[in-house]
Amino acid sequence: MSEIREKIIETNWKKGDIFRVSRTFTEKDTLDFSDITRDYNPVHLDQRFSDAKGLHGKVCHGLLVASMVTEIGGQGGLFASGMNFRFRRPVYFGDTIECCLTIIDVDDDGRARSEVVYRNQEGDTVLEASVEGIIPGIPEQKVMQGMVEEGDPTNKLR
Repeated sequence: MSEIREKIIETNWKKGDIFRVSRTFTEKDTLDFSDITRDYNPVHLDQRFSDAKGLHGKVCHGLLVASMVTEIGGQGGLFASGMNFRFRRPVYFGDTIECCLTIIDVDDDGRARSEVVYRNQEGDTVLEASVEGIIPGIPEQKVMQGMVEEGDPTNKLR
């Protein structure tokens, strides 16, 4: 089982929790994302265009990188209700990004607010976000526990 899922089953989301995931982005990731989203902006796909833009190479889609936060939320059963992204620097093929989510508040209705910072392998902030969502209630936590006891068959990160 994933560490995130294990923590949420045990204690649920709470103020001050910090979760981290990292990923190295490849050109194939960007090509796949282009096909899924139909975003064929040449800044992602054509070196000549990226050069003309003054970049150091073709760049990953910002939303592809931003989607790292969904691994954290998905492993913890968070039902997203809002996301706001601020793109600071481009992410290039081969960059390793760490996404760090910090819970800043959970209200009495089970609505969580978090701040998220994405940094590359050099420690530069490439993206910042705020994310809001509804945390699992006791019934959902019990279902997640049952899923884990069954081997968590739908979770490819177990």
